[in-house]
Amino acid sequence: MSNTPLPSVSADVLARARKIKLFLMDVDGTLTDGGVCLISSTVVGGDGHSSVSEMKVFNAQDGQGLSLAHTMGIQTGFITGRSSPAVAKRAEELKVTFVCLGQAKKMQAYEDCMRKAGVTEDEVAYMGDDLPDMPLAQRAGLAVCVADGVPELKAVCHYITQRVGGRGTAREVIELILKAQGRWEEAVPLALA
Repeated sequence: MSNTPLPSVSADVLARARKIKLFLMDVDGTLTDGGVCLISSTVVGGDGHSSVSEMKVFNAQDGQGLSLAHTMGIQTGFITGRSSPAVAKRAEELKVTFVCLGQAKKMQAYEDCMRKAGVTEDEVAYMGDDLPDMPLAQRAGLAVCVADGVPELKAVCHYITQRVGGRGTAREVIELILKAQGRWEEAVPLALA
Protein backbone atom coordinates (compact mmCIF):
# COMPACT_ATOMS: atom_id res chain seq x y z
CA MET A 1 0.00 0.00 0.00
CA SER A 2 1.18 3.51 -0.66
CA ASN A 3 1.12 6.74 1.33
CA THR A 4 -2.13 7.77 -0.33
CA PRO A 5 -5.44 7.73 1.52
CA LEU A 6 -7.58 4.61 1.37
CA PRO A 7 -10.46 5.57 -0.96
CA SER A 8 -11.58 1.97 -1.57
CA VAL A 9 -12.03 1.30 2.15
CA SER A 10 -15.53 1.83 3.52
CA ALA A 11 -16.28 4.46 6.15
CA ASP A 12 -17.33 1.64 8.50
CA VAL A 13 -13.95 -0.12 8.16
CA LEU A 14 -12.08 3.17 8.70
CA ALA A 15 -14.17 3.91 11.80
CA ARG A 16 -13.41 0.43 13.16
CA ALA A 17 -9.67 0.75 12.36
CA ARG A 18 -9.43 4.08 14.21
CA LYS A 19 -10.17 2.26 17.49
CA ILE A 20 -7.61 -0.56 17.18
CA LYS A 21 -5.05 -0.99 19.96
CA LEU A 22 -4.44 -4.76 19.60
CA PHE A 23 -3.91 -6.69 16.35
CA LEU A 24 -4.19 -10.48 16.70
CA MET A 25 -3.68 -12.88 13.84
CA ASP A 26 -3.48 -16.48 12.79
CA VAL A 27 -0.13 -17.54 11.31
CA ASP A 28 -0.47 -20.33 8.72
CA GLY A 29 -2.30 -18.93 5.70
CA THR A 30 -2.01 -15.32 6.89
CA LEU A 31 1.64 -14.62 7.74
CA THR A 32 2.65 -17.59 5.59
CA ASP A 33 1.19 -18.90 2.35
CA GLY A 34 -0.37 -21.78 4.25
CA GLY A 35 2.11 -24.39 3.10
CA VAL A 36 3.59 -26.64 5.77
CA CYS A 37 7.12 -27.65 4.84
CA LEU A 38 8.45 -30.61 6.79
CA ILE A 39 12.12 -31.43 6.31
CA SER A 40 13.33 -34.88 7.26
CA SER A 41 16.91 -35.86 7.87
CA THR A 42 18.40 -39.26 8.51
CA VAL A 43 21.52 -39.64 10.59
CA VAL A 44 24.09 -41.48 8.44
CA GLY A 45 25.67 -44.39 10.28
CA GLY A 46 23.19 -44.00 13.09
CA ASP A 47 20.27 -46.17 13.97
CA GLY A 48 18.40 -45.20 10.79
CA HIS A 49 15.98 -42.92 12.56
CA SER A 50 15.09 -39.65 10.96
CA SER A 51 14.11 -36.36 12.50
CA VAL A 52 11.64 -33.87 11.12
CA SER A 53 11.99 -30.10 11.20
CA GLU A 54 9.42 -27.56 10.13
CA MET A 55 10.25 -24.59 7.91
CA LYS A 56 8.22 -21.37 7.72
CA VAL A 57 8.66 -18.57 5.19
CA PHE A 58 7.72 -15.11 6.44
CA ASN A 59 7.27 -11.93 4.41
CA ALA A 60 9.73 -9.10 5.15
CA GLN A 61 7.06 -6.43 4.62
CA ASP A 62 4.92 -8.12 7.26
CA GLY A 63 7.95 -7.96 9.55
CA GLN A 64 8.37 -4.25 8.92
CA GLY A 65 4.66 -3.69 9.52
CA LEU A 66 4.67 -5.60 12.81
CA SER A 67 7.78 -3.71 13.89
CA LEU A 68 6.05 -0.40 13.09
CA ALA A 69 2.94 -1.48 14.99
CA HIS A 70 5.13 -2.11 18.04
CA THR A 71 6.88 1.26 17.60
CA MET A 72 3.52 3.03 17.34
CA GLY A 73 2.10 1.38 20.46
CA ILE A 74 -0.21 -1.14 18.82
CA GLN A 75 0.12 -4.47 20.59
CA THR A 76 0.28 -7.57 18.38
CA GLY A 77 -0.26 -11.26 18.85
CA PHE A 78 -0.16 -14.62 17.11
CA ILE A 79 -2.82 -17.24 17.85
CA THR A 80 -2.11 -20.44 15.95
CA GLY A 81 -3.09 -24.08 16.07
CA ARG A 82 0.45 -25.32 15.43
CA SER A 83 3.34 -25.33 17.90
CA SER A 84 6.30 -24.01 15.94
CA PRO A 85 9.70 -22.88 17.20
CA ALA A 86 10.03 -20.90 13.94
CA VAL A 87 6.91 -18.87 14.78
CA ALA A 88 8.15 -18.30 18.34
CA LYS A 89 11.51 -17.08 17.00
CA ARG A 90 9.90 -14.72 14.46
CA ALA A 91 7.61 -13.33 17.15
CA GLU A 92 10.63 -12.67 19.38
CA GLU A 93 12.47 -10.88 16.56
CA LEU A 94 9.46 -8.64 15.91
CA LYS A 95 8.62 -7.99 19.58
CA VAL A 96 5.15 -9.51 19.15
CA THR A 97 3.38 -8.99 22.48
CA PHE A 98 1.37 -12.22 22.66
CA VAL A 99 2.41 -15.61 21.24
CA CYS A 100 -0.17 -18.39 21.64
CA LEU A 101 1.01 -21.60 19.97
CA GLY A 102 -0.76 -24.98 19.82
CA GLN A 103 -4.25 -23.53 20.19
CA ALA A 104 -6.74 -26.09 18.83
CA LYS A 105 -9.54 -23.79 20.01
CA LYS A 106 -8.45 -20.17 19.82
CA MET A 107 -11.12 -18.38 21.87
CA GLN A 108 -9.44 -18.75 25.28
CA ALA A 109 -6.18 -17.35 23.89
CA TYR A 110 -8.10 -14.46 22.27
CA GLU A 111 -9.79 -13.60 25.57
CA ASP A 112 -6.50 -13.90 27.50
CA CYS A 113 -4.73 -11.55 25.06
CA MET A 114 -7.56 -9.04 25.25
CA ARG A 115 -7.57 -9.11 29.06
CA LYS A 116 -3.76 -8.80 29.33
CA ALA A 117 -3.72 -5.95 26.78
CA GLY A 118 -6.45 -4.13 28.71
CA VAL A 119 -8.62 -3.55 25.64
CA THR A 120 -12.25 -4.02 24.67
CA GLU A 121 -13.40 -6.06 21.67
CA ASP A 122 -13.96 -2.84 19.71
CA GLU A 123 -10.22 -2.18 20.08
CA VAL A 124 -9.17 -5.58 18.67
CA ALA A 125 -8.42 -6.40 15.03
CA TYR A 126 -8.22 -10.08 14.14
CA MET A 127 -6.94 -11.54 10.86
CA GLY A 128 -7.38 -15.13 9.71
CA ASP A 129 -7.87 -17.30 6.65
CA ASP A 130 -9.92 -20.37 7.58
CA LEU A 131 -12.85 -21.83 9.51
CA PRO A 132 -11.23 -21.92 12.99
CA ASP A 133 -10.84 -18.13 12.75
CA MET A 134 -14.58 -17.48 12.42
CA PRO A 135 -15.49 -17.28 16.15
CA LEU A 136 -12.75 -14.71 16.77
CA ALA A 137 -13.64 -12.70 13.67
CA GLN A 138 -17.26 -12.57 14.84
CA ARG A 139 -16.14 -10.90 18.07
CA ALA A 140 -13.38 -8.56 16.87
CA GLY A 141 -13.95 -4.86 16.36
CA LEU A 142 -12.20 -5.17 12.99
CA ALA A 143 -12.37 -8.65 11.46
CA VAL A 144 -10.03 -9.27 8.52
CA CYS A 145 -9.79 -12.17 6.08
CA VAL A 146 -6.90 -12.57 3.66
CA ALA A 147 -7.75 -12.42 -0.05
CA ASP A 148 -7.36 -16.18 -0.49
CA GLY A 149 -9.23 -17.09 2.69
CA VAL A 150 -12.31 -19.32 2.76
CA PRO A 151 -15.70 -17.85 1.72
CA GLU A 152 -17.28 -18.62 5.11
CA LEU A 153 -14.74 -16.41 6.89
CA LYS A 154 -14.97 -13.67 4.27
CA ALA A 155 -18.72 -13.57 4.86
CA VAL A 156 -18.28 -12.57 8.53
CA CYS A 157 -15.33 -10.16 8.11
CA HIS A 158 -15.36 -6.38 7.78
CA TYR A 159 -12.32 -6.20 5.50
CA ILE A 160 -10.77 -8.52 2.90
CA THR A 161 -7.10 -7.83 2.16
CA GLN A 162 -5.88 -7.10 -1.35
CA ARG A 163 -2.92 -9.40 -0.73
CA VAL A 164 -2.96 -13.18 -0.29
CA GLY A 165 -1.63 -14.99 2.78
CA GLY A 166 2.13 -14.81 3.19
CA ARG A 167 2.45 -11.84 0.83
CA GLY A 168 2.20 -8.83 3.14
CA THR A 169 -1.27 -9.12 4.64
CA ALA A 170 -0.23 -8.04 8.15
CA ARG A 171 1.56 -5.02 6.66
CA GLU A 172 -1.57 -4.12 4.69
CA VAL A 173 -3.72 -4.22 7.83
CA ILE A 174 -1.23 -2.27 9.93
CA GLU A 175 -1.04 0.42 7.24
CA LEU A 176 -4.84 0.52 7.14
CA ILE A 177 -5.00 0.96 10.92
CA LEU A 178 -2.29 3.61 11.11
CA LYS A 179 -3.69 5.55 8.14
CA ALA A 180 -7.21 5.45 9.60
CA GLN A 181 -5.75 6.75 12.88
CA GLY A 182 -3.90 9.52 11.00
CA ARG A 183 -0.52 8.19 12.22
CA TRP A 184 1.00 6.65 9.07
CA GLU A 185 3.08 9.74 8.14
CA GLU A 186 4.45 9.78 11.70
CA ALA A 187 5.30 6.05 11.52
CA VAL A 188 7.17 6.02 8.19
CA PRO A 189 10.36 7.77 9.39
CA LEU A 190 10.49 5.41 12.40
CA ALA A 191 10.92 2.29 10.24
CA LEU A 192 14.14 0.43 11.01
CA ALA A 193 16.08 -1.88 8.69
